Amino acid sequence: MSLPLAERLRPKTLDEYIGQKHLVGQGAILRQMIESGNIASFIMWGPPGVGKTTLARIIAHQLQRPFYTLSAVTSGVKEVRDVIDKAKRTASINNGLFAPTDGRSPILFIDEIHRFSKSQQDSLLGAVEEGTITLIGATTENPSFEVITPLLSRCQVYVLKSLDKDDLLELLNRALTQDEQIRSLGLEVKDTDALLRFSGGDARKLLNIIELVSNSGVKIIDNDTVTKQLQQNPLAYDKDGEMHYDIISAFIKSIRGSDPQAAIYWLARMIEGGEDPKFIARRLVISASEDIGLANPNAMLLANTCFEVVNKIGWPEGRISLAETTIYLATCKKDNSAYLAIDAALAKVRETGNLPVPLHLRNAPTSLMKELGYSDGYKYPHDFPGHWVAQQYLPDELVGTEFWKKS
Repeated sequence: MSLPLAERLRPKTLDEYIGQKHLVGQGAILRQMIESGNIASFIMWGPPGVGKTTLARIIAHQLQRPFYTLSAVTSGVKEVRDVIDKAKRTASINNGLFAPTDGRSPILFIDEIHRFSKSQQDSLLGAVEEGTITLIGATTENPSFEVITPLLSRCQVYVLKSLDKDDLLELLNRALTQDEQIRSLGLEVKDTDALLRFSGGDARKLLNIIELVSNSGVKIIDNDTVTKQLQQNPLAYDKDGEMHYDIISAFIKSIRGSDPQAAIYWLARMIEGGEDPKFIARRLVISASEDIGLANPNAMLLANTCFEVVNKIGWPEGRISLAETTIYLATCKKDNSAYLAIDAALAKVRETGNLPVPLHLRNAPTSLMKELGYSDGYKYPHDFPGHWVAQQYLPDELVGTEFWKKS
């Protein structure tokens, strides 16, 4: 049975690797570590199909390290401990060649490390701390939320980006010219817009689409051909659940658009697909603050409560709280003024830097500060009718600037 195109074209060296130049380009941090032969434990955070697993394999191959791999979906504490024991035996067999002090410990790659429980992550701490293993983790979720603090403190976090247009076109050209099976078909590419749009910066998606279209017997790849094939086979290019980001996007946009029917449908798609309930609940909290905001502050309270409930009970009962919150948010009035206000204020801060706080707004806990005029002239609003008095609160340079505008 033939390997999938994505596997046949998997890079084996850094020079073959496409994308992530900020990490593996000439002079970049990961390339420097690899070329020095001294790799510290780290976690790669990025969307699917951007080369996380491939990069881990390249590192192990180039450094000639023993390479162990676990999937957080199928592995538990026992499997982690078994790998750590193997790493220790490897060090013993090789007379300490991979001893902790020489920086050449075996590499343990954990895919989807965000799915590891606290106890599973705890089981890694000693081996990482002692250098028995070099941990390389991969996650599509923010490690700040999903990886325990002690493990994070022992690892660097590197952010991988979606592939850009040039990266995807380079990958397309490689598929057409270097893969024997694809090359033998004599495919002609006339348009690339649909290919790039449907792949969404995901290398695996792009290669799966090329394989799908080529297997249909067509000789010319253009926008119409790609669109038609994907409409006929909507999941064919999505064998490993790569619609994760597409569906959550549709879910949030349905809530923002006040369509509870569509929102509950996309929620069901995520539940049926095995999505992490905490991932969905976090997005609901974000939606409550970004899209509903001041129109109904109770939305944030409900969304946060939903997150706590889901975190405690999980599936299947958590689906009910998620459904209730989804419908509530979708039917709420919408207001994004707080979201726009903080972004506008951040932009102004970056533009103007650290402007001084007006003297009358500063505290004066010492006599020297009082002599310098700190707090002098401040008007206490509660001493005035209606608990309000006209007073300058912004720095001098920003007087009159409006960040928040009432919807």
